[in-house]
Amino acid sequence: MAVVRKVLVIGGGFSGMAAAIQMRKAGIDVDLVEIDPNWRPEGAGITVNGPTLRALETIGVFGEFARRGFTSSGVDLFTPTGHKIGEIPTPKVAGSDVPGGGGIMRPELGRILADATRASDVAVRVGCTYTAIEERGDQVAVAFTDGTTGTYDLVVAADGVHSKTRERFFPEVKPPQYIGQGVWRAVLPRPSDIERPRMWLGGAVKVGVNPVSPTHLYMFVTEPRPGKLNVDAKTWPQLVASMIEPFSDPVLAALRPHLLAPEAAIDYRPLANLLVPAPWNRGRVILIGDTVAATTPHLASGAGIGIESGIVLAEELAKAATLQDAFDGFHARRWERCRMVIENSERLCRIEMENGDKAEHARIMRESVMALTQPI
Repeated sequence: MAVVRKVLVIGGGFSGMAAAIQMRKAGIDVDLVEIDPNWRPEGAGITVNGPTLRALETIGVFGEFARRGFTSSGVDLFTPTGHKIGEIPTPKVAGSDVPGGGGIMRPELGRILADATRASDVAVRVGCTYTAIEERGDQVAVAFTDGTTGTYDLVVAADGVHSKTRERFFPEVKPPQYIGQGVWRAVLPRPSDIERPRMWLGGAVKVGVNPVSPTHLYMFVTEPRPGKLNVDAKTWPQLVASMIEPFSDPVLAALRPHLLAPEAAIDYRPLANLLVPAPWNRGRVILIGDTVAATTPHLASGAGIGIESGIVLAEELAKAATLQDAFDGFHARRWERCRMVIENSERLCRIEMENGDKAEHARIMRESVMALTQPI
């Protein structure tokens, strides 16, 4: 029997949903509140690695990911002119036969997990969050924006990188800081010969594509930028098109006009990261996912480490003798893995921005990929 009977999850993002689904499997009653009334994940495409697919398999949604997204293995590397210079292998992960990676539209992955959350008999309330949290002995009393109240054995805060729960319980932690690199994303028609991710390496600017369905791919472009972007969004299509113009590979040249179409839905994100020192709980309130461990996308692991944390928390709650034992087991399994992803991703980012040592970049990629294939 789990060490808790009833849990509140704050936030219906990937990590919060993963925790809720897995806790229900352990027989724990779960309420989940999500402030967005439409429960609508934002963003364009998302790249995931093999370990993330393994986590989705653990939850039980890998089949839907494969059906509604795209899976593959390996990444091809090219010069700006289209000369293939190598590939990054994606080795098999321990304990699973899932492919080495994949891509999907972020809202589509959100819908897959939301459907699984509701199917798990999680009590979901959208357009709702909390107004007060107060620990009272071995329970936590919570007041909600809809005027209701509830009492829980544990509160799991997964309310994202700009978490108000972190601000309250970890006031000493500074908000995420811009790292000096931004990423552009666009959704484009997929040429039939692009069957796995490709990246074009051209100095400080990097271009990549990844299939997200049988008919579409998403393009990502990373660029160094001293300050956060401050230009009219109407100019974004032409700005991105001009950024990839120096890449003369015919494949990119053929994709470039599609950037100017409204369907490209160009999105820009300034990159930042965050690593809150463990432990990630204050009493009976524990924080997971981007709330305490947010990374840049350089290892395609941001969603993955959050989903893994939801899984591990549920596992520890199900097997521990006491709640403190569950917290200790959770932190022992998550801290080093999350630290490695965040710090190595930041180093990869800085090497790219500075057009730095390619051998160091390759080494960090190789070591990180191998570490992530290990069991969680």
